[in-house]
Amino acid sequence: MKLILKKAVEGLGEPGDVVDVKAGYARNYLIPQGLSYTASSANLKKLQEERNRLNEEARRNHLEAGRRAAQLEGVSLTFEVLAAEDGKLFGSVSTLDLVERLNEQTLDFEIDRSMIQLDEPFKMIGSFKLSVRLHEEIVVEIDVQIEQQKN
Repeated sequence: MKLILKKAVEGLGEPGDVVDVKAGYARNYLIPQGLSYTASSANLKKLQEERNRLNEEARRNHLEAGRRAAQLEGVSLTFEVLAAEDGKLFGSVSTLDLVERLNEQTLDFEIDRSMIQLDEPFKMIGSFKLSVRLHEEIVVEIDVQIEQQKN
């Protein structure tokens, strides 16, 4: 019996896969548990339309992320913060500070905190690279300069 999987089934496939299973397994487990539905011609057509829609949406998202990456190219951030003589900051520069400063730039989109890839806040004076993930395939590097505040 041919079925289309709604959810991942171990040893069988992923959502959207068309699988061939024994009729009893389909009737007694996969269909009642909501894991699959029959692979009729109408359902196969709907599945293909959904795949086409998702592919088009993914293509548009990728293009939009590329456009945003072009806007972020060359952007650099400078922070003047209080620091000790050894270069250690009194406090830190966190993702919240970085997002706030990035959103002050003249971009036509908002940077979200989840886009910033930073293991831990900056706690020293110096030059750093910051990664901003705009899409699963597009990451932009931004220069961050942290300087000691002048009295």
